[in-house]
Amino acid sequence: MNSVDSSGWLEYFTGGKNAPFFFAPAIEDTENLLVPVICTFEVYKKISQEQGQGAAEIRIAQIALSAAIISAEIKLPMADSIILATARDFQASLWTQDEHFKDIPGVQYAKK
Repeated sequence: MNSVDSSGWLEYFTGGKNAPFFFAPAIEDTENLLVPVICTFEVYKKISQEQGQGAAEIRIAQIALSAAIISAEIKLPMADSIILATARDFQASLWTQDEHFKDIPGVQYAKK
């Protein structure tokens, strides 16, 4: 499992010098990647400031739409839906002890 902070995502999206050899291997190994929700927020904010709202929306739209669908279908609260959508978008296992996620495919749940 890999997790990449916001600066790494921004480096990757903008094609920075560390993108191809440092961040790309972790980001592109989507089966082992978990994206913290805070990174989604920070990446949207930064891209919208530098490249405009449209570019930021393209980067985030799929996760946001997936979260809304998950929330409606599974009846998860908003924040939990965003967390699960992010994990699913990157084919990552979601490891949690939050009972909201119990018995959902793709979730590794441990009882408190």
